Amino acid sequence: MKTTIYARLSLMMFLEYFIWGVWYVTMGTYLTKIGFQGTAIGSAYSTIAWAAVISAFFVSLVADKFFAAEKITGVLHILGGLLMYLVTTIKDPVLFFWVLLAYALCYMPTIALTTAIGLHHCTDPGKQYPGIRVLGTLGWIAAGLTIGFLKIEGGPLPMYLAALFSVILGLYSFTLPHTPPKSQGKTLTIKEILGADALKLMKDRSFAILSISALLITLPFAMYHPFTNMYLNEIGVENAAGKMTLAQMSEVVFMLMIPFLFVRLGIKKLLLVGMIAWVVRYVLFMYGNNDTLIAFLYIGILLHGVCYDFFYVTAQIYMDKKAPQDLRASVQGFFTLLTYGVGWLIGSYLNGIILQTYQITDETSKVVGHYWKNVMFVPAMIALVVAILFTIFFTNKKENIDISDKRLL
Repeated sequence: MKTTIYARLSLMMFLEYFIWGVWYVTMGTYLTKIGFQGTAIGSAYSTIAWAAVISAFFVSLVADKFFAAEKITGVLHILGGLLMYLVTTIKDPVLFFWVLLAYALCYMPTIALTTAIGLHHCTDPGKQYPGIRVLGTLGWIAAGLTIGFLKIEGGPLPMYLAALFSVILGLYSFTLPHTPPKSQGKTLTIKEILGADALKLMKDRSFAILSISALLITLPFAMYHPFTNMYLNEIGVENAAGKMTLAQMSEVVFMLMIPFLFVRLGIKKLLLVGMIAWVVRYVLFMYGNNDTLIAFLYIGILLHGVCYDFFYVTAQIYMDKKAPQDLRASVQGFFTLLTYGVGWLIGSYLNGIILQTYQITDETSKVVGHYWKNVMFVPAMIALVVAILFTIFFTNKKENIDISDKRLL
């Protein structure tokens, strides 16, 4: 691959995740300040999950068949930028939900589309694509650092930035190398898109238990970004969004440790460490503060690499290797539907219920704070129960699983 193309694709990936990171993390803090109740905040965060499910159909049935990836990416980002700008003008929770959902329906397909663009132009995807994809993580980190540097948490400015950079990436997308529709002439069924063929593997006990565990452990995961930024801001932590980027930094570090630990700990122990890390993280948030125990908050944030990599990435690798060659794509689609679709959706609505249950209001019913120890207790207990059940019921036979294939890393 030419260096210029590599650089252009890297910039594409950086902007793609900068846009998501710049509004998503701080939205809960902003919505609390403009008077939204907990359930309304949960509904707003659920738009990403709804869009993740719907976008799977759009990409497979429309984008992959009829349009060049760079062109449809450009159109979606420009339209998304206009919708995100409109979102900043809305104070009604119901209207906010529907307009944000419209935005999410524009944004979420571009994740798969930018991935397709990047992979299509790699002459050696195994070696070249990880270097492009890591720019996405750096983009998310840059978004948090930008919010902290500009001191704009709790206001609409992060959304203005998302709108601006959406339009910029949309225009930039039209200059990217041509990426023709990859499924032109092919017939895809709804069953294939949802990864329903993977249900055959649910007869295997270890696969079934891991699938159920993945869905359930996603509930505390879906609560992380809405809870943590609101929590840190309410207890007076400065530059909360910037400090939360330590999570993505740790993600990169722990990702590199997976091949080493996979061999030495084995699949069950590595997955279990990931689950227990969610318990520890929320317990640390329960007892941490912005004074003598601020270290608890930093450790809780830094545990993100263990929470995410050791469970989600390891689970993807295991499922990919467990499945027959002809079912691997279906298995990954099934895993995505379970976690970022169903799990994230349930987690978002549960998040709203928990926030509303433990919110503190003044005489005008305005939310002025939350009982955070109670809030953090719920996801900690969910993760603990999932970890215990996983320990009891997951009885995977020892298998020689080769993870030299870096496609999922």
